[in-house]
Amino acid sequence: MENQTKPDFDVIVVGAGLAGLTAAYALAKEGLSVVVLERGEFPGAKNLFGGVFFSTILNKLIPDFWQEAPVERHIVKRRFSYLTPDTEVGFDFRTEKYNRPPYNNSFTILRARFDRWFAQKTEAAGAAIYPRVVVDDLIYKNGKVAGIKARGSKEGEYDELTANVVICAEGANSLLSEKAGLRSGKSKMSRQNRAIGVKEIISLPQGTIEDRFNLSGGEGVSIEYFGDAVKNTLGSGFIYTNKNTISVGVGCTIEDAADNKIALYDLLDHFKSHFAIKNLIKGGEVLEYSAHMIPEDSYGNMPELVADGLILVGDAAGFANSSLYHEITNLATASGLYAAETAIAADKSKDFSKRSLGLYVDKLKESFVLKDMKQFRNFVGFVHGHRQFLTTYPTLFCDSIVDYFAVSETPKSLVKKSVINKAMKKINIIKAGVDVLGAIRNMT
Repeated sequence: MENQTKPDFDVIVVGAGLAGLTAAYALAKEGLSVVVLERGEFPGAKNLFGGVFFSTILNKLIPDFWQEAPVERHIVKRRFSYLTPDTEVGFDFRTEKYNRPPYNNSFTILRARFDRWFAQKTEAAGAAIYPRVVVDDLIYKNGKVAGIKARGSKEGEYDELTANVVICAEGANSLLSEKAGLRSGKSKMSRQNRAIGVKEIISLPQGTIEDRFNLSGGEGVSIEYFGDAVKNTLGSGFIYTNKNTISVGVGCTIEDAADNKIALYDLLDHFKSHFAIKNLIKGGEVLEYSAHMIPEDSYGNMPELVADGLILVGDAAGFANSSLYHEITNLATASGLYAAETAIAADKSKDFSKRSLGLYVDKLKESFVLKDMKQFRNFVGFVHGHRQFLTTYPTLFCDSIVDYFAVSETPKSLVKKSVINKAMKKINIIKAGVDVLGAIRNMT
């Protein structure tokens, strides 16, 4: 049990992203005093991501939220494409099952609108939200986190706020987690475990979007591109459909961008000029351009998640399923909810120690968050060490498809033989088999 003077708030949340707002909403609904401190001019002003929000957790907190929230479209179709300079080979699927509530819990959203709505719901629940506040450091009392030190609009002027628990939701570039000593060794933020993405919002008429992508009503599509889309780096390009705009962007690890001397805006122009992309965005007007850092921490490289009086959530904790699922938003909201539940339990026991807040880690381990991260813990490392899955193998597959279906006077039996012989000259079939088994083991 801990005895102390009453703090300014029960909980301080640093960052008004999806993880931070989820935590604050759940805390406020339980009657705890909570304040959210946001660096941007308003919640959502600086919050960026590709475009798909996975909503399983939010739908528990606010059932049928999509009926009032500013969602763009629900995803009924997903496509994965590999590009070479002159070829596209892809796989896609679509189902009417995703056209019915809860729409596979997958919606395109624009964060500037959506996060503002979520912030308003959080304030209505009883939380206080202050934008344009930069949190520079933590306050300690008797060796335990007891609040934050922040500066507002006036440079050089600092304020201190105290709380029983601080929830750090400040994003992938989390300096507070480093200052608190929760990141060390492999978990330290570096060019190996951080990616950078750039995105444009391109305006197109709603009817044009629906015609080009074979959609109707509120239907949407998510498309991810690999290979020449990002000049064969460890990353991908993407297109997500909104109501009357599309989100178009690319991302790759900071390490690959630096080693290959790639400027991300040049990479985006390269992607947009590809024959498979340019007709999808033709005639569109660029409304916004943004960049965002993305966590690539694997299960074995995560920081410590709790300290006395401190909890890390969302991108600050490195929560990202970097496999083909590319799930981040649902991990963020889940971690925010579990952090809130942990803080509520700690408030009841009046024990805010690391041991008490360890309940948060237990909840994560029991949930899909750490189970999925553990399952795909080797995904990024495997691809990083087997670049042939980014270049040689898919390029060979594309070339083989083109050759196999080329129309000529050559008998099909000879075409087949020629395709196989060409493939055999370019790869070692035994090594390829071993690689494929490794990919199945580490990537699925």
